[in-house]
Amino acid sequence: MSLRFLPPILLLLALALQGCTVPRQQVRRADAIVAATTLPSFDCPRADHCAAPSAVLQAADLALASSAAGHPQHVVTLLADSEDALAARIHLIQAARRSIDVQTYIWDQDDVGQLVLDQLVQAARRGVRVRILADQLFSFGDVALLDRLARADRHLTVKLYNPTFHDAETSPAEFAAGIVCCFMKFNQRMHNKLLLVDDTVGITGGRNYQDRYFNWDGDFDYVDRDVMVGGPAAHDMAASFARFWKHKRSVPLEALRDVNRYILAHPAAPGWPAPQFRRPARVAKLEREAQDPAWIQQHLLDPAFHTGEVEFFSDLPAKTDAPTRRHALDFTHHVMQLVASAKHEVVLQTPYLVMSDRAQKIFKTMHRRADPPRIRVSTNSLASTDAFAVYALSYKHRKRYLRKYGFEIQEMKPHAASAEEDYALANDDLLPSIAASVRERRRYPGAETRGLFGSRGSSNRPAPLIESGLRFGLHAKSIVVDDSFAMVGSHNFDPRSDHFNTEAGVIVHDRGFANAVRSSILRLTGPQNAWVIAPRKPVVPVLTSVNQAIGDISEKLPLFDFWPYRYATSYDLKPGCTPMAPSDPAFFSCYEPVGDFPGVALSFKLIYTRLITAFGSAGSGIL
Repeated sequence: MSLRFLPPILLLLALALQGCTVPRQQVRRADAIVAATTLPSFDCPRADHCAAPSAVLQAADLALASSAAGHPQHVVTLLADSEDALAARIHLIQAARRSIDVQTYIWDQDDVGQLVLDQLVQAARRGVRVRILADQLFSFGDVALLDRLARADRHLTVKLYNPTFHDAETSPAEFAAGIVCCFMKFNQRMHNKLLLVDDTVGITGGRNYQDRYFNWDGDFDYVDRDVMVGGPAAHDMAASFARFWKHKRSVPLEALRDVNRYILAHPAAPGWPAPQFRRPARVAKLEREAQDPAWIQQHLLDPAFHTGEVEFFSDLPAKTDAPTRRHALDFTHHVMQLVASAKHEVVLQTPYLVMSDRAQKIFKTMHRRADPPRIRVSTNSLASTDAFAVYALSYKHRKRYLRKYGFEIQEMKPHAASAEEDYALANDDLLPSIAASVRERRRYPGAETRGLFGSRGSSNRPAPLIESGLRFGLHAKSIVVDDSFAMVGSHNFDPRSDHFNTEAGVIVHDRGFANAVRSSILRLTGPQNAWVIAPRKPVVPVLTSVNQAIGDISEKLPLFDFWPYRYATSYDLKPGCTPMAPSDPAFFSCYEPVGDFPGVALSFKLIYTRLITAFGSAGSGIL
């Protein structure tokens, strides 16, 4: 078939699917089957539904009780360590007395996904109301699993946000048709992450429910960050979740076409089987920690900050429907205002250094001040990212970032020492197995990584590396302004977060917390963890000037930006030297250039990166 017929065919497919909602009669039939075959609950007769005791919930209750109008009290814990972040979630689920609300962008069926899902089912079976709202495109993807969830317990309800053509699973043809027919609606995803217990304490930040967000993948893991908040801000979390839960784009399982068909075709009760973990010993260790009062005290309460003002912000659902409405982009607007208010320093960490138009204006204005604030940026290198297409656009505009905005950029190394330390802590009971796994990867380096979404995204592999071994990528999204307050959330500070995805996060107005986030970010910018991006050292004055002039012209072109000699490149610290900024006169004597894409082997990924740099600038909002 000729390719010229493909767009019309996709459009016809999209139009045919667009109106294919499930008839109400079929939804009622599926509802009746679910009601008749749902597993019986344990329904603990106690008022707390047999909740496990929790000092965390007690601290959150105390913060709420101590709060008054205009004088809020909060208990806040920074969850920079992946083991703490997962144990905190399991602990809170087991301690829930009334309700659990979960909102996420990705939910995989690996060990983390199975563990959290099973814990939520068990909480529902003892009588806790559990609601799960997951973005459809990258969550579950298995109608048989969704059938089991629909009938796991009467206290458990699951909805999928913005399902493509009313299906839980999206085929490649439907994916393409969604782009052709209804790009704005299809492209707008729910990127929020939230776990809220009893409307009293919540966790929000960057982590999804997949092994790599908690250092459990073993091939490619993320450096990420969450924050746990107990106190009045939890009520704002509850209000945000309720808005999304009630929105028309949040669809019950029985109203999804493929799930509905599956339920009608399989009326017998499917049951809820026990999880089959890839590494059960590691799961058991994590569960022991989550149930150990001493461990919880040491890791979650002793490091907590007792503070006043904490703000939770979230964009409205379906913000692409009304992008001009101020409150539709509430969180995005607030983040921009925070950055613009900086007087001395902004420390920014983002996986994707692609600035929106608004962000560019803010940073350009700040840099033009008589005494501009210092802007320190931690982001991914091509070697550490799994989104090489996005990295290509960041690479294209390096000179703009350095010269016009005054950024000091450090790009994460794929084998960052601090990330390896955190991974070892999360896997300290399985060191022999880890060593064997590393040896196996070195024998077969082509099997080093999986795609961003596991088996569902196997084509989205990171670029192959020169050195094999466990790889890490940056996924944390945080901003610290003037050492006085910090934001931790899901916002990547890029065009997609600004205009398409809904985002959420917390802003904590506390110097101690801000310093903790700042230290966590800057830890990853040290010479063992990151390369420094700086201008190339002038070699031949005239040729250097000519090269930069051609590079400037090439960068401004929307197409054909093929000039290979960019204004800036990557540098590594020489042995015996101390870290310094590129503006330091001694920089070139203490840093050596390591190339534009250090650590990356010659591959099609590298070629693609060059091509997207040349042709892809118009797609920055989509990427």
